[in-house]
Amino acid sequence: MRTAIATALVALCLIGAVTWIAASRAGPVARCPDGMLPFGPRCCGEGQHLDTENRCQGTPTRCAAALRPTPEGCVSDSDPVTIPGGTLRLGPGDWEAQGIVEPHEASLPPFALDRFEVTEARYTACVTAAACAPVPMRGEQGLPVTGVTLAEASRCCAFAGGMVPSRDQLALAAAGTAGRRYPWGDTGAVCRRAAFGLLDGPCGEDASGPDLAGSRPAGASPQGVLDLAGNVAEWTSPPDPAAPTSDVVGGSWMDAGAPALRTWSVRRLPVTTRARDIGFRCAYPLR
Repeated sequence: MRTAIATALVALCLIGAVTWIAASRAGPVARCPDGMLPFGPRCCGEGQHLDTENRCQGTPTRCAAALRPTPEGCVSDSDPVTIPGGTLRLGPGDWEAQGIVEPHEASLPPFALDRFEVTEARYTACVTAAACAPVPMRGEQGLPVTGVTLAEASRCCAFAGGMVPSRDQLALAAAGTAGRRYPWGDTGAVCRRAAFGLLDGPCGEDASGPDLAGSRPAGASPQGVLDLAGNVAEWTSPPDPAAPTSDVVGGSWMDAGAPALRTWSVRRLPVTTRARDIGFRCAYPLR
């Protein structure tokens, strides 16, 4: 009996030692791509640093594959990508959606969609042209613009020759005709694929805003659209332009759990809502 107890104690000690060694060797949660480094809750380009307001400062020497280094930081180019048309099917096929998502089916023609969320640089260009109303910004060109109402987002998209996408358009871009759970596939809601849980874990702490648009290239959809899950939640256009509410989709940096990143996850908010975790991207008709 004593021998068995001693053997068990030795085994427990060995397991504890292995666990301690593994924990001591483990680094921070992997969330920043090659070319960028973690600073606090942010991913900044190599050669940059984080200031006291959680902004990436300095000229980067390298950025994520989807971004390019400039004197103003890592920035994205606003190149729309084609989303093939097809039949969108949303419903309780995903067991987690049962009892939450009403079955929905829609056939959509092909359209173009911004690869990246609209950034402060793009919105500033619209303000400079007197086509958009000024909104408070964090002063980092590559960050998604936030704190815009649906009407302000619509004006910016119109300035670019597009429109705020419908709920079905963003759902088709994220889920595809196969009904993916996430934009990249059915599994793998991890910090390197989506900027979420940056306020109070699991991917960071004490964030005061989103990360750079396009800073999670591992989370791209098959068509190469980035940040359809996480970073900022995105406005959609309601079927009735006069509707007082509209859907916001995609989850954001403030959401701590993966359910908010699901392609069927949605929040309905007043169209006049301004929030630091809500932004937008634009859709365009194919010519």
